[in-house]
Amino acid sequence: MIREVLDLAAADAVAAFAPLADDPLAVLLDSAALGDPRSRFSYICADPVEVLTGADAPWPRLRDVLARRRQAPLPGLPPFQGGVAGWLSYDLGGTLERVPPHRVVPPAFPAFVLGVFDAVAAFDHHAGRAWVVGEAKAARRLHARLSDPPPLPPVDWELGVPATPDLERTEYMARIARVVDYIRAGDVFQANLAQRFAAGLPPALAPFTLYRRMRERAPGPFSAYVAGGGMALASVSPERFLALDTQGHAESRPIKGTRRRGGDPAEDAALAVELAASGKDRAENLMILDLMRNDLGRVCAIGSVKAPQRMALETFPAVHHLVSAVTGTLRPGLGAVDLVRACFPPGSITGAPKVRAMEIIAELESAPRGPYCGAFGWIADSGAMDLAVAIRTLAVKDGMVVVHAGGGITADSVPAAECDETLVKAAPMLAALAGGRP
Repeated sequence: MIREVLDLAAADAVAAFAPLADDPLAVLLDSAALGDPRSRFSYICADPVEVLTGADAPWPRLRDVLARRRQAPLPGLPPFQGGVAGWLSYDLGGTLERVPPHRVVPPAFPAFVLGVFDAVAAFDHHAGRAWVVGEAKAARRLHARLSDPPPLPPVDWELGVPATPDLERTEYMARIARVVDYIRAGDVFQANLAQRFAAGLPPALAPFTLYRRMRERAPGPFSAYVAGGGMALASVSPERFLALDTQGHAESRPIKGTRRRGGDPAEDAALAVELAASGKDRAENLMILDLMRNDLGRVCAIGSVKAPQRMALETFPAVHHLVSAVTGTLRPGLGAVDLVRACFPPGSITGAPKVRAMEIIAELESAPRGPYCGAFGWIADSGAMDLAVAIRTLAVKDGMVVVHAGGGITADSVPAAECDETLVKAAPMLAALAGGRP
């Protein structure tokens, strides 16, 4: 495939993407936390040459697509220059491990929505430049669609709807206590338990408006909006699941440990110090760090798996987190799909040991997770990849909006405190739904 590189004048990826938000399948991968060193590249994809979606496992088809499209990247440009972009459901974990299925609760989300794209618009926020890269015809079409976007109107906060939790607070806390019982009985060291909020979407409230509201409240370095598969996914995720470069070097950055941001600098600093010193949160993070080391070890060369960052305090617009980093080098002959299969679903949102934690999740959560706690991002024709964990995520389908939020439960967990932590995490999505700018 002969590729073209076209300069793109549009500096605002969100404004450029807005006219595409109602496409049958379009993807915005948005490094929304501008000025943050974690937020360098944003991407827009539209007009896929192939769409992969369904209720089964995508792995064989995904492997075949990537194999036939393999092509070296053009130097000096952002790493995603064409390939696959979209999302994978948490529930695909059932295709990799023997875990019981969740009870069926509407809306029914597909197991994955992936587009195959011959051209990508790439934005380098550090350099202040943007390009369309790809096969000549596809690149020119995408360039034409993005070249003169209308100005974005101010974010509309007028329409709103309250979201209702699936479980009463007392019932959710009782289920957290049940997880603690499992831990004390020796079933698991830790399990992530989420609660679900749902609302009917007013017809005049566009899903892309919800994304813009979320982005304004809590921009994340791995934010995304994916329209397609009869639904929309909006996320302001802070967490990288897996990155892979063309040399086979892999990285995961699991998050465990959360505190809200303070109302003033003194309170904010005190909350950050409290998190950094928390024995419970540090233990939680260490367990998931070890789990990710084990997952990477399935496909990485012996001796290559390292943990160069352990439980570092990182601050985001809405929360403080403890973040670790795990790296490794893939064994010869293995690639992106092998890495995803070895690590899916992300360990930070399951627990340890992973399979037993997933069984407990299936037993105690009120509904399937769907896109929540799966992954989204891109896998390039070059073999490189960058996927985020689908947390801080809202999904729209069949006139319903679904939001999940959860946290890692350990033997030291206090159910009321764990419940409150989920509300802190859900706040940007629930505020986007409620409307009415504070």
